[in-house]
Amino acid sequence: MSAKEKKLPPERNIALRLAYLGTNYHGWQYQNNALSIQQVLQEALAKATGCQVVLSGVGRTDAGVHARAYVANGRMRTGIPLDKLPLAVGAYLPEDIAVSRATEVPEDFDARFNCRSKEYTYLIHNSRTRNPFYHNRAYFCPAPLDFEAMVQAAPHFEGQQDFAAVRSVGTPVRSTVRTMLYCRAERQGDLIAVRVRADGFLYNMARAIACTLIYCGLGKISPEEIPAVLASRDRERAGPTAPACGLYMTGLDYGMEELDV
Repeated sequence: MSAKEKKLPPERNIALRLAYLGTNYHGWQYQNNALSIQQVLQEALAKATGCQVVLSGVGRTDAGVHARAYVANGRMRTGIPLDKLPLAVGAYLPEDIAVSRATEVPEDFDARFNCRSKEYTYLIHNSRTRNPFYHNRAYFCPAPLDFEAMVQAAPHFEGQQDFAAVRSVGTPVRSTVRTMLYCRAERQGDLIAVRVRADGFLYNMARAIACTLIYCGLGKISPEEIPAVLASRDRERAGPTAPACGLYMTGLDYGMEELDV
């Protein structure tokens, strides 16, 4: 080992807490032919720390999906104090991505596999007229929605159930059973928020649940039908996949105060 190598700081497993607007990106995961959050963040880390970092993210958010709470980790050699690392990385990040915290985690920690539950929030702008401030930030639904029907339908998604009816067909998984800790519909003015927290999500599951609740609000599906829709495992019986622009990752549970949001 050279003298120069001996002076390098020790390699550590560091977790980053971040937030981003997904409008300009093709999701979290690195892609060869499109810009991703992972690529931009890894390039910023390389410039800030002088070392190449491969990050593991808590989940694969799709193109156009946002995150108010996201965690990614990777092994790094850097002498930058952890409380200064977010500012150092932020100097090389665009305005739609921000790192708020850096935490050293155990060697075997992985942002994806150590996460105990995630919360997604889907925003629906329910108004006759558009609001430019919600453009690419919420799904615009000009038709009147029966909010009480949405509220009544939401709890039917809770508990341990088979969610095959609300996932994108063709995505291979070992099991379509997940445990939904809560499913709620909340309203403030003309903005409706559908909040779901589960121990895991199938591909497009959160967006399909949101649109199924929208269908309940439109009178296309009654709240009482939801158990039968889920039991059928038939994707055609649930609402379609809602547009990506309204979806946010908003909560994570690791059992670690430094990372939980």
